[in-house]
Amino acid sequence: MTLAPEIREEMGEGDWSPQFVDYLFLAFNTSTAFSPTDVPVLSRWAKLLMMIQSMISLTTIAILAARAVNIL
Repeated sequence: MTLAPEIREEMGEGDWSPQFVDYLFLAFNTSTAFSPTDVPVLSRWAKLLMMIQSMISLTTIAILAARAVNIL
């Protein structure tokens, strides 16, 4: 959105349309709040990898919280 129109056309952005993975990535990051805040992820494989990384972080925090509650 911040690029010049010539550069966007050169990158092939005119042909791009959102697919299932794009919507899944948006929904996942919105619901978990482990979203990438400063880096836009453009490729689908990178979005999937970031979702896996977020899921690992969320699972780790859930396990630590469960362990803390169990100790009390």
